[in-house]
Amino acid sequence: MPNPKRRHSQQRSAKRRTHYKAFADTLSTDSATGEVHLRHRAHWVENKLYYRGKVVLEKQSSAK
Repeated sequence: MPNPKRRHSQQRSAKRRTHYKAFADTLSTDSATGEVHLRHRAHWVENKLYYRGKVVLEKQSSAK
């Protein structure tokens, strides 16, 4: 069974094992508001929280 002649550095092993890849965020345009947002994320427009083109939550005004 072959064995390595020299020791591999920790950095070399880590580089080989990594699966991290940098990529650009995917953007989408909301059909209801026309707002550009991250895909699969809710987003705020005019105190309303939208997800998949529907209002999910409305922010209450804190007027006293």
